[in-house]
Amino acid sequence: MKLTKHFDAFLINQVNLSDGRIDQLDSRVESVTNFLQTGDDELAANYLDVIPQGSYAHRTIINPVTTSDEFDADVLLELKEIDGWNAEDYVHAVYTKFRESSKYRDMVSRHDRCVKVDYANEFHIDVVPYVERHDEHFITNRVENEFELTNPEGFNDWLNERNKLASGRLVKVIRLVKYLRDYKSTFSVKSVILTILLGGRVNDAAVFGATDEYTDVPTALKNIVGALDDYLRANPTMPSIDDPSEPTENFNHRLKDDEYVNFRNKINLYRTWIDDAYHETDAEESKVKWRKLFGDKFGTYALDVKKSTEAHVGVAGVRDTNEQIEDKFSVRIDPRLRLRLSARVAKRKGFRNYELSSMGNVVYRSSKIRFRVTHNIPGQFDLYWKVRNTGAEAIAANSIRGQIERDNGAQTREEPTAYRGRHFVEVYAVVDGVCIAIDRQDVIIK
Repeated sequence: MKLTKHFDAFLINQVNLSDGRIDQLDSRVESVTNFLQTGDDELAANYLDVIPQGSYAHRTIINPVTTSDEFDADVLLELKEIDGWNAEDYVHAVYTKFRESSKYRDMVSRHDRCVKVDYANEFHIDVVPYVERHDEHFITNRVENEFELTNPEGFNDWLNERNKLASGRLVKVIRLVKYLRDYKSTFSVKSVILTILLGGRVNDAAVFGATDEYTDVPTALKNIVGALDDYLRANPTMPSIDDPSEPTENFNHRLKDDEYVNFRNKINLYRTWIDDAYHETDAEESKVKWRKLFGDKFGTYALDVKKSTEAHVGVAGVRDTNEQIEDKFSVRIDPRLRLRLSARVAKRKGFRNYELSSMGNVVYRSSKIRFRVTHNIPGQFDLYWKVRNTGAEAIAANSIRGQIERDNGAQTREEPTAYRGRHFVEVYAVVDGVCIAIDRQDVIIK
């Protein structure tokens, strides 16, 4: 059986990084960012931005599975290219700046491409210098003294789009597979490679909300892992694991041939276990089968735990203004239609304009976001918006919003960023009382 509510509870209680840990991590990243952009050194003088990267940007960080595990955050320190500097100079300069600080001196270590800031028994932050040269972007390898071509913002865009195609459930599937990797310890594959392989298996023809392939978490898990197994079966030897944002680059150097063969075999095995648990008709027996994958805690958590989008319900003084599209219109999504919602963050002092998705959908408070709609829908239709706030600050301000409102004809909308938390905006195309297309943009306010 799907046991959808048990999967939701398992993610909330066991897999997802807790809100408290996320807040702590965000606070540390903010402190590191402030440190790097201040002072009279070359780094501060050429500072452009700090960009979330990797699992931190993609929202695929998971709780440590064992007491010896820890999680980490990758951030890119975007700098203007500094005249006269070689690739090796950037990591050295970042390391030197930290070492000259009484606060960070004993917390840092120097690596090939980054400086690690280690918060003992908590997590670590990898700070990676990132520069623009000749209209392209590079990270710096101090050991080889080379600039290495990369496009992390393009990678974030790619994953955001794949997640949309999977109705927002690809990120949850990636977390579950990472948890499976760490819990079982039967295969060793870097998170970035898992992300590429799983994201690449999402159906290109899918449309947000229009396919039953990704209608809930266990269904998405079954179908994406199944597609991955089919892909691996068709490739007995390791294929080129291309960077989806830079097709000339690949990640094969981060996976050995024997590791690939083992991974291929384990995914085939775990696919059979997933299919068996999913199709089991007895609920208790299905729990037993899911536990083969995820351990004895699966299916043991209370099902009445509120999701973040429901945290306001029952709180004194907070109006439940949230509306559902299904309660206002019939919903029949036409998979031939493409309704696209994108968001651009307006420039504020010390920062540049950027597409929200390129930064892992992260924006800071006191900014403004311009949302815009593109589509291939023929003829006339009505456009509706939903702006939904979550988190303690929005609840305290009695501002969860969530009302569904008709567009004024501009097909654009500007919103300020006021409350920390994980929010979202949705748009709906409606014809003759029927919603025919939906899209969503996540907004994570720090």
